[in-house]
Amino acid sequence: MATFNNTDLAAFKDVWVFCEQRQGKLMPTDFELISEGRKLADELGVELCGLLLGDNVEGLAKELGGYGADKVIVCDHPLLKDYTTDAYAKVICDVIEELKPEAFLIGATNIGRDLGPRCAARLHTGLCADCTHLDVDMPIYKDFLKESSTLSAEKIEGLNSAMVLGEKHDVSRDLKMTRPAFGGHLMATIICPRFRPTMATVRPGVMKKNAFDQAKADACQIVKPAFELSESDMQTEVVEIVKAAKKLVDLIGADFIVSVGRGISKDVEGGIKLAEELAAELGGVVGGSRATIDSGWLSADHQVGQTGKTVHPKVYVALGISGAIQHKAGMQDSECIIAVNKNETAPIFEIADYGICGDLFKVTPMLTEAIRAAKAAK
Repeated sequence: MATFNNTDLAAFKDVWVFCEQRQGKLMPTDFELISEGRKLADELGVELCGLLLGDNVEGLAKELGGYGADKVIVCDHPLLKDYTTDAYAKVICDVIEELKPEAFLIGATNIGRDLGPRCAARLHTGLCADCTHLDVDMPIYKDFLKESSTLSAEKIEGLNSAMVLGEKHDVSRDLKMTRPAFGGHLMATIICPRFRPTMATVRPGVMKKNAFDQAKADACQIVKPAFELSESDMQTEVVEIVKAAKKLVDLIGADFIVSVGRGISKDVEGGIKLAEELAAELGGVVGGSRATIDSGWLSADHQVGQTGKTVHPKVYVALGISGAIQHKAGMQDSECIIAVNKNETAPIFEIADYGICGDLFKVTPMLTEAIRAAKAAK
């Protein structure tokens, strides 16, 4: 293998996505990242490759093609059956050093958060963690800033270069990785101008999944690179996998979400109960703003926003939520947004399809009863 030079940017090509599988089943994040990777690969004019590790997992590869992968690189080995940091990091880094992708995306799952930093350190490249937005194309990135930032139009239009080691660097081909910073109070865009591959971990549920295309699945190429792996490369051994049963709210998969905010403070238990009753009638779940989680009113798995879950339900009902930019970033792509707030100037009304200016403790029971009556009339 030739010496790996991560500063020879011209030697790197293609966008890769680490496709996580557990016990022979692909994870939902894989399809989201393949879909997003397709967009980035098109902007760069390169191919999109999935990277799939495991034991006897070649049969999973074609499905990834259906969501946009041109190729799937399959690394099959008995020692890759169960995830271990040592084995996966070695194989991934060896394959990257051989084939040289310019960008590598990993889901910010428990496995991804462990694997990403290890690979970045071995490859001596940069990693931006917990990304919520990715762009290459400058006009598209500037449109994103115009919608989601408070920067002036003049400032945005001037963002064509960055100072790198005292010199102007053209960022038009750099992957622009946006993530929340300072506890979600700011959004920061990171680039990795000097090293390749550019690496990013991406939050589950943030990117939209493409529709499955059987023709693309059939056309997807499977590549099986040569690699070496032995027990001597591994410092750990998986002896047993024990699954703990813990009931968590599934915000990402919900079609209907009723979220509560600081507006329930005068009667927290009563406010949550009203939200639960409305969610039950809709067949949905209860979410919350960061304020409700920080105050201990709801557990962390209920949080919607930049520092929580990003959701895309059919209907999102915001009860007593002001609509801070951190919260809006996590739910603004919902198909229908209904907001209830006593403050008629609350920012949540800026993105709501339907806004009700009123006391949530009076309005919510009326909504619940109206839905119940409509269901009974069918």
